[in-house]
Amino acid sequence: MDGFQGRVKDPIQNSLQIRLSLWLSVVIVLIAIVAGTFAFFNAQGEANELQDQTLRQVGSLFDEHHLPLPPPGTRRVLSEEEEDARVVVQQLKRHDATPADADMAIPGLPDTLADGLQTVTAENEDYRVLVKTLSNGARIAVSQETDIRNEIARASALRTLLPFLVLVPVLLVVVSVLVRHMFKLIAELSREIDQREDHELHPITPEPLPTEIRPFLVAINRLLGRVAQSMDAQRRFVADAAHELRSPLTALSLQAERLGSAPMSDMAQERLTALRGGIQRTRQLLDQLLTLARVQDAAHAEAESASVQEVFRRVLEDLLPLAEAKNMDIGVVGQTEALVRLHPAELHILIKNLVDNAIRYTPTGGRVDLSVQQQGSQVSVQIEDTGPGIPEHERDRVFDPFYRVLGSDETGSGLGLSIVHAIVTRAGASIRLEETDPVAHSGLRICVVFQA
Repeated sequence: MDGFQGRVKDPIQNSLQIRLSLWLSVVIVLIAIVAGTFAFFNAQGEANELQDQTLRQVGSLFDEHHLPLPPPGTRRVLSEEEEDARVVVQQLKRHDATPADADMAIPGLPDTLADGLQTVTAENEDYRVLVKTLSNGARIAVSQETDIRNEIARASALRTLLPFLVLVPVLLVVVSVLVRHMFKLIAELSREIDQREDHELHPITPEPLPTEIRPFLVAINRLLGRVAQSMDAQRRFVADAAHELRSPLTALSLQAERLGSAPMSDMAQERLTALRGGIQRTRQLLDQLLTLARVQDAAHAEAESASVQEVFRRVLEDLLPLAEAKNMDIGVVGQTEALVRLHPAELHILIKNLVDNAIRYTPTGGRVDLSVQQQGSQVSVQIEDTGPGIPEHERDRVFDPFYRVLGSDETGSGLGLSIVHAIVTRAGASIRLEETDPVAHSGLRICVVFQA
């Protein structure tokens, strides 16, 4: 459980996009809460001030326009049709006066109230009251229930919060979309780098990316340049070493040929034969090292098309003597013609290595079939044999240089499938190994799939 929680926390803690979105969202919500609170109380205060101003305006109407005053002790209710906004006007009376209106809206107010705005409590009800002395000497009280005023003020204040309630969620979504869009280029760059092949070490173009990311890309490009130089130096070393070793091997081979014409004992002749075999295997190893260095060189790639059937015929011409020596049935199945985007020389090296391995590892009297199929935009080249096959747990390792399956008596350098894998990778193709006979767990089918 702890491990699961750790895996869940790590992406959140390590993701700059998630952390940036989260912190921006928190800041926006906090600012919205503070701004909303300020706007609420400010709007509530302004609503109360506006209602106080309404009381002053009502009092001014009676003074300036000489409106008729209600009799002392009675009330005049304004805006009766709007019960929630009603304003009551009362002419203040003496303490010994009797109310003449039995339908008073509120209890009578005392005559001792001073002029001005004030809050008065009468019979457990609070009122906001404006007491004003008119020019004719009469005193009036313009009043309104505070509960009604507070309700109006709260409603007005709540309406000011509606933009916050609507815009804050929209702003959070916009921020999330903008952050995701800003990091989209980085995500696309990571996918592009992840999909590169081993030999694709060209620099990354930094123009579309933000300025803050470019120094990081410059450092990556420098690293890619150093890696490319190191790989080129390694390939040149292998090629140069193979070239340099060719001359002494050729001299050794010539010396062995000359030595073979000299009279010698049977034991010496046997040892000379073993020496010749060793020299020949070493020459094959050097040839394969040169081939591997050449096919791994990305600059050597050429955008050409090659005919699979033509390459089949050339490979069979080269390897038919080896197959006849083992009394094997080898040939092409079907006459399907197909073209693949690969240099003909490289396709020849690829198929020749596969067929050579099939012949070498298939027992005497076995069979090797070559075929090609085209389905839509894909061309599948297959090499099948009746040999022992390759165990499933070793099918990935056989493409490593100098790796050979244990238990095989065949001689070789272990570079054939490495050369094949290098060509397949650079051509953007795929290769898979399967059993020819799944029931008997024998035989090997190698399928290379190209884009037509």
